[in-house]
Amino acid sequence: MGAAPSTPYTVERLVGTFVGDESLPLSSDFWQKLLELPYDAELPFERVHEACQLLAKNNCKTRHLAKILFHLACYLQKSMSTSGVPLLVHEKAVNAVSFTSVFLKHLIESAQDGVLVLYLYLHDNELIPKSILGDQTIEILVMRNVLNFIASVDVSPNTYFLHLELLNFMIIAMSTQLLCEPSPRSNDVNPFLDAAMAQDGHLVSSVVCKLLLNYITRPHVPFNRASYAMFYDGTENSVLDRVGSAAANIVLLPFSYLISSSSEGSRNPIADSSLDVLLVLIHYRKCLVSEGYSVTENQVSASSVSLPKEDTYFSDNPYCMALEHATDCELDLVDFGDNAHSDQHVKLPFSPLFDTLGMCLADETAVLLLYSLLQGNSTFLEYVLVRTDMDTLLMPILEALYDTRRRTANQIYMLLIILLILSQDSSFNAGIHKLILPTIPWYKERLLLQSSLGSLMIIILIRTVQYNLSKLRDVYLYTTCLATLANMAPHVHHLSAYASQRLVNLFHILSRKYNKLSDPRDNKLSVAENNSIEISSLVDMSAELHIYTDFMRLVLEIINAILTYALPRNPEVVYAIMQKQDIFRPFKNHPRFNELIENIYTVLDFFNSRMDAQRMDGGWSVNEVLQMVIVNCRSWRVDGMKMFTQLHFTYEQESHPEVFFIPYVWQLVLSRCEFEFNATARNLFPADIPAKKLDNGVGNAFQNSDFD
Repeated sequence: MGAAPSTPYTVERLVGTFVGDESLPLSSDFWQKLLELPYDAELPFERVHEACQLLAKNNCKTRHLAKILFHLACYLQKSMSTSGVPLLVHEKAVNAVSFTSVFLKHLIESAQDGVLVLYLYLHDNELIPKSILGDQTIEILVMRNVLNFIASVDVSPNTYFLHLELLNFMIIAMSTQLLCEPSPRSNDVNPFLDAAMAQDGHLVSSVVCKLLLNYITRPHVPFNRASYAMFYDGTENSVLDRVGSAAANIVLLPFSYLISSSSEGSRNPIADSSLDVLLVLIHYRKCLVSEGYSVTENQVSASSVSLPKEDTYFSDNPYCMALEHATDCELDLVDFGDNAHSDQHVKLPFSPLFDTLGMCLADETAVLLLYSLLQGNSTFLEYVLVRTDMDTLLMPILEALYDTRRRTANQIYMLLIILLILSQDSSFNAGIHKLILPTIPWYKERLLLQSSLGSLMIIILIRTVQYNLSKLRDVYLYTTCLATLANMAPHVHHLSAYASQRLVNLFHILSRKYNKLSDPRDNKLSVAENNSIEISSLVDMSAELHIYTDFMRLVLEIINAILTYALPRNPEVVYAIMQKQDIFRPFKNHPRFNELIENIYTVLDFFNSRMDAQRMDGGWSVNEVLQMVIVNCRSWRVDGMKMFTQLHFTYEQESHPEVFFIPYVWQLVLSRCEFEFNATARNLFPADIPAKKLDNGVGNAFQNSDFD
């Protein structure tokens, strides 16, 4: 990349000097030579690993990591110059960030027992240009310039790879979280994340806006070889030749990313990395010690594992706040100057963001972004709820839930919570029944023609419950599905025959499970007596029986809500109940169900009496029964029904959602990025678990009437 080609010996010598035990001042011309290393300079992987180990040994003396970070900040500053920036400046900046990333990653993942020491400060006798560093720390200076570049410099042919490598650098620099426990502690060491949180609100707003715009606009990698001499030397195998270079270990990641035979056509390096960085930033929580808490008085060591929860608190996350306060604007009217002067009031184009999310919801990170927006930003939620093309979001969500076996548990939870949040709005529940789908090609069990979006949503939610009965057996999943159905029930309109049958059949399936649990429990009551093992088994069975009782009651309440508030416009529901009316009879005297089932039989008695009054020779055909129901729905009066409080469930996050979300975000990031992190060094989540459910602390659904 420099003016004169370097030999492998020169590469070895320069890298050897960087990782050696001689401390070179910031003003040395060594740094210039190091950052002019050509990309075709080969350095075998073993030598790179050896160099990383030597830097880890000598960095405490040389502070070379801090010094190369300082030079990185300087080159980024030059790259942001308002005048024309020479291509060589961008090339040196790419070299600096790539070279730094290799060594920084090794230092982080080789931390012993989770104790990270990077020596990010310079010696007292170091001559530091005050005009650049001032009173800042190295990490704050670097993060300020990295974030400034990302936010203020457009992605162009000259800057594309620098943008991409800065996003990779951000992920590596923030990966110190992987060394921490799932629950943040006051002694966690995350210097670059803390530095990002310390930036002013203007920059934070611009960064959040730019990362989301990268996600929306999805800049493509430029393949103009003439413009990228630093990446192409004219030979067909030049990319492979450069894999051994220390810098190229990071820089060439996007190339391997692009040439992989991925089936996900929507994947885009800049967009994906921007979203990864944003998710890490908005979910970070800095744990601080409460004012007035004395370590000495409470006999707690400063290096102890954790402090009592009541003596710690989380500082505000400016990136999360900026996302929560984002407002709508047109894409071509997005003004970073405006964003920069509105503190934490970000202006985003909601329309293309909505469309991009709809396109990408097969990806878990897109699901998590949608959840974060709907849960935290009331303005975006209101925007989504007034869209008339709700199928843009709902169809990929429902398709993902339909294909449950290929989804992680966490992804299923996020998708269900999104549906629960949306179902809290009555206009949403009414609107989805007006949108008719000509066909649903991915639904294989039966041909669904001219089905409403609302009917499809009910079918998929019931299908998810039934899948959970046999596979996941997760109470939280049951609750979320049924809570969403309960919110939808009073607003159901012309529910399809298939959806109506599935709803009634759900009660039948739950009742069979209930009976299987109830009979063995009754038998064991007589033999348990003083047998502790039998008593323990009986307690477990009673708890499960209580859960099924709750779910059966909730399904009955859902059916009741449809019959009470929407019977005239749902003849197929009445017909499905008439078909299966015998399944309700065994529970007519059950103390938890009797009033609800009494309402169902009020409906059955009304329509059965109409059938008896029109007794036909040769019996009734299916169409004749349905026509009778449709005709008599017009004369139905709700007067004889016992009115229950209309169910309404809302979603609330747990009090400590970070315990779930921080590990979850990093699992997603590591599953997508092109480099691996030493699994044995991770404390954030176990080394051997895939991206599955870490706990059930995502949140809860609450209703305004008793659930017990």
